[in-house]
Amino acid sequence: MSADRRTFLGGMALLAGSGAAAQTPFSASDPAAPFFPPKERFPLWPGKPPGAPKKPLAPDWTMNNPPPNSELWLRGINMPEVHVYRPARADGSSLLMLPGGGYGFLSVQNEGLDPAERFNAERTTVFILTYRLPSEGWTDRAVVPLQDAQRAMRLIRSRAADFKIDPMRLGVLGFSAGGHLAADLAVSHWAPTYKFVDGADQQSARPAFAGLVYPVITMDTHFSEGSSQPNLFGPNPPAERIAARSPALHITADTPPSFVVAAFDDGLIHIDNSLIWIDACRKAKVPVEAHLLAEGGHGFGLHLPKDNPGSRWPDLFALWMRKHGG
Repeated sequence: MSADRRTFLGGMALLAGSGAAAQTPFSASDPAAPFFPPKERFPLWPGKPPGAPKKPLAPDWTMNNPPPNSELWLRGINMPEVHVYRPARADGSSLLMLPGGGYGFLSVQNEGLDPAERFNAERTTVFILTYRLPSEGWTDRAVVPLQDAQRAMRLIRSRAADFKIDPMRLGVLGFSAGGHLAADLAVSHWAPTYKFVDGADQQSARPAFAGLVYPVITMDTHFSEGSSQPNLFGPNPPAERIAARSPALHITADTPPSFVVAAFDDGLIHIDNSLIWIDACRKAKVPVEAHLLAEGGHGFGLHLPKDNPGSRWPDLFALWMRKHGG
């Protein structure tokens, strides 16, 4: 495991606790055990986030697969944070990275660190957001992830000079439920989801472009076997609330260009989610590029077999975003 990977995972242990004793998902004897926090990270909110539960959350990590293929899932996020990953030679482009997990956990490794490393190689600065999970006791749960995404965009832009990025070249890349959040941000960046807390909130939250990887697009459960809808809304949400958080219904001419990757054999999030988004973009005359794979399933991240044409999607996305502000 690389030093950067140990740094990231060590930081995840610290950020989840938010006042609790720092912990680690690894045993002390594990050679991959992280012992130091990330080089750069910052909290989204100056105090408690909006609608905080009365009782602090207990940080929870789930490690899947033995080393060196361990996969870290994170729950119990009291204080959302942004982790900063700078390339060796930044070119001013940047990405806000949104891991998936059905709004019930964050797949911080497969859909966070791995793509961050990949796009650092493109000279792109990457910001990984550990957004709050709506089912963990937050008030107004359906907008909690969007609050964090909006706030992250604004804070990053307010510190653009520090990060050596062009604030107009900040895009978003989301996976699965993180893809839903990226799409929601693309169409609802302007929405007043929280009371502004400082001068950073005067910045725009609109991404220059949006990458959507096997995304949840509609909250209609006919198109998803996953847990995103119940985790976002709770039981029996009214139709108007479902519609409000179904991004394809809110695409306008102001929606930023998007890049979509999904597989026809995805057994968790039906490919109709992507097709609905593509069709809505076409009707609104919003630029959209789509790569629909015959095989790939769900949750493949950057790890499709090399003989699968879809394994080239990061290369294609890197080229595409240069044409659309990245």
